[in-house]
Amino acid sequence: MSAYPVTKIDRYILVLFLRTALICFCSIAGIFVVFHAFSHMEDLLRQGQQQGGLVTVFIRCYGPYMLLLFDMTGAIITLMAFLFTVGWLRRTGELTAILSAGISHGRIFQPIIYASLIIILVQLANRELLLPNYRDSLSFKAKKVFADGEEPISLQKDYMNQVSLDGVGLDVKTNLIHRPSFRLDGDYPGFGEILVADTAQWLEADTKHDAGYLLNGVEFPVAIDELGSVGLEDRVILLTPKDFPWLQKGQCFFATAVHPELLRANKEAKSRASLADLISRMRNPAIFNPPSLEVMLHERMVRVPLDFGLILLGLPIVINRHGRALFFMVGAAMFTVLGFFVVKTIGTTLGSNGIWLSPSMAAWLPLIVVAPIAYVRYRESHLV
Repeated sequence: MSAYPVTKIDRYILVLFLRTALICFCSIAGIFVVFHAFSHMEDLLRQGQQQGGLVTVFIRCYGPYMLLLFDMTGAIITLMAFLFTVGWLRRTGELTAILSAGISHGRIFQPIIYASLIIILVQLANRELLLPNYRDSLSFKAKKVFADGEEPISLQKDYMNQVSLDGVGLDVKTNLIHRPSFRLDGDYPGFGEILVADTAQWLEADTKHDAGYLLNGVEFPVAIDELGSVGLEDRVILLTPKDFPWLQKGQCFFATAVHPELLRANKEAKSRASLADLISRMRNPAIFNPPSLEVMLHERMVRVPLDFGLILLGLPIVINRHGRALFFMVGAAMFTVLGFFVVKTIGTTLGSNGIWLSPSMAAWLPLIVVAPIAYVRYRESHLV
């Protein structure tokens, strides 16, 4: 993209585009809030009485979801706003007047293309910096907005220590496991085959111990205070009060790299983790990562160029040199978006089963298909 001085026409078109994009987003958000609020009005009213006002409940419930909605629809809304902006300029005759002055379509729409890229980058910041902080409240259920954050546990095995972690429930806000039940598949003399306690609190590594779980109220093995600490090879894994004075009676510490986040059964919370969290999980040698997780990781990496490619795919529709009606343009754009997501879905499916394509190749396949077409369409529109 070559640089041009910003003119009054550029600012006028840019403001019109941003205003249209905002109206489109507010329309979609308003439809969701109305339908969701009416279907959960009883829960919202009950929470409003407990929290001191319905406005507070609405902000707490729907504020984070607006961030998620922006992440899900930002690229599509940008393309639609592009179409509506050009349709308005064509309807008022302003586009014809500008073209008659010898200015190309590429020069006219260049501010919108730059603005579209900025919107996609804002999506990236929202996805990596904001959404991970609100994934616990994005349950789509108003009655859970102010809940204690407890959810079921997904059985996870620590392959380094040969221990399977399970429990009744996980408090995601405090990283506390209720009624932990850890199956000991490795050789831990004196501990038997299972470690049961009242609670297991996650503790980060410090000078006294590595990262792991502090088990309180150990019920089995029964004589935990009399047992010595054990481990595998040269690593001490199960710490007892007999060898470590900082532990109290009835306590045991299990050193592991399996963070409570890895025990969450909520798949939606996993999909809203940041890219850094996904990379950390993939590099964790203690757990098994399915191919679908690797596909998700690589899809995050290609999300920005793919979304921008979708905008460029719509350029021939936007230029519309044959003067077709706005509804025809919107229909063509919908088919373009549909084809775009079909390619993405095919790549995800092929990569998740790990048979036809590797997870990384499957995630990058849509970009390999879309990028050349998007570039050619941009060059054609820019040289018109």
